[in-house]
Amino acid sequence: MSIITNINKAFDHRIRLGIMSILMVNEYADFNMLKELLGTTDGNLASHTKALEKVEYIKVEKQFIGRKPNTRYSTTTLGKAEFKKHINALEKLINKQ
Repeated sequence: MSIITNINKAFDHRIRLGIMSILMVNEYADFNMLKELLGTTDGNLASHTKALEKVEYIKVEKQFIGRKPNTRYSTTTLGKAEFKKHINALEKLINKQ
């Protein structure tokens, strides 16, 4: 088995890696929180969250708070498992002597 077998292409972009990292340690994060923490544009963040939603690694909830729309994200069970596998694979790669 190759050392890079569990490296997941869905997490190969720094924005997607950042989204998952934030969601792994928080129950959820809304769009503005992710945007601020990652220092990205609306369009860039939207495209990366859509990519993670498409592979069912994150769940998207849209609601209104007062009259303002609010979108919040959380990891799915599948997303958590795949991200952990990805991180473990990176650690093995880094620690390979």
